[in-house]
Amino acid sequence: MLSSYRQIFAAPGTLAFSSSGFIARLPISMTGIGIVTMLAVLRGSFGLAGAVSAVVALSAAVLGPQVSRLVDRYGQRRVTLPATAATLLAAGALLLCARFDAPAWTLFVCGAGMGVMPSAGSMVRARWAYLYSAEPPKLHTAYSFEAVVDEVCFIVGPILSIGLATAVFPEAGLLLAGVFLGVGVLLFTAQRRTEPPVHPAAHHRGSSAITSAGLQVLVLTFVATGAIFGSVEVVTVAFAKAQGHTSVSSLVLAVYALGSCLAGVVFGTLKPKGSMPVRFLAGVAVMAASMVPLVLVASTLRGTAGLAGIGAALFLAGLSISPTLITAMALVERLVPAAQLTEGMTWTTTGLALGVALGSSAAGWVVDAAGAAAGYWVPVAAAGFAALVALAGLSRLRGGLVPSEPELTESSLPG
Repeated sequence: MLSSYRQIFAAPGTLAFSSSGFIARLPISMTGIGIVTMLAVLRGSFGLAGAVSAVVALSAAVLGPQVSRLVDRYGQRRVTLPATAATLLAAGALLLCARFDAPAWTLFVCGAGMGVMPSAGSMVRARWAYLYSAEPPKLHTAYSFEAVVDEVCFIVGPILSIGLATAVFPEAGLLLAGVFLGVGVLLFTAQRRTEPPVHPAAHHRGSSAITSAGLQVLVLTFVATGAIFGSVEVVTVAFAKAQGHTSVSSLVLAVYALGSCLAGVVFGTLKPKGSMPVRFLAGVAVMAASMVPLVLVASTLRGTAGLAGIGAALFLAGLSISPTLITAMALVERLVPAAQLTEGMTWTTTGLALGVALGSSAAGWVVDAAGAAAGYWVPVAAAGFAALVALAGLSRLRGGLVPSEPELTESSLPG
């Protein structure tokens, strides 16, 4: 198993850009929860905290793909450094406004300015694609590795952010996120020899990557997938609270991420065959089916048995996440031109972020209205919608694949 991963790191500079990219993407999982924790303590309002965090997410959804489009057009270093500087200035202003009790509207302005944070995960994957686009097995393993790194980020980041904000001082979580972003981006952009070259076509004004019909299917599916993640988190915390074990919720959710991590590690060593769009549809369908046991467990078990059952169900559900997301990223690489790869990948992460916001809000409403156990119907509904979108868009995914490289289809890989 390890030999597959050793092969992708044999190329010079790969370990350096992947590890620095890990540092640079940690703030994605720390910023939102860091803002919520900070403002809840300093201003005493979860409503204000959630609203500011939502503005940051919406700003990133609008500005993030545009920043990545500039990255494709002018190069990673040339765009990422000023975008990072702007993000850090906005974050610093937010910290000062929160600390010195500035008017609430200033928090929203600063939060909106943080939306230009560059997508480190997309840029790392673009480097892997630049190195291994002609070697599909290695690229598959590289994408699998990065999916596992993403899961690690979303396990470690919130723990650091919440822990520091509650144990040290309220701004500590967001402050550390800024440090990670600045240090990570400086280290990442210093790796010049692995930076993808700017394609001549990227210098000319043209249509956005989102005009690809296949990418539109992926993004809409990712919105639904993000709604699964956001709702599962909220409902699980509420369910644990209802059972009198709120503190256990973080462990239960960590099991969910652990299942995805393990599946990603194993999936990266395989050589999947067959149609990539069909594999994506199968992954989404399995993900949808894996949500149903959550409703059954929550409606029949209580106390520690209920939490144990939810943990087991989430672990099994997590096994379908990484393989599905890995396949989706590979699809992006086949659906958009190389000159738009960073932007294309950023659109998928934008879809996830929007879905998380929608899912967490919907779950909160259902929990308040019908209780925690009923809340698990939200991820079931979101997963069902994701499966329907993937099924309806299958022809678009097939038709959008790059036709000039038939040798790169999975069916041509050695078994």
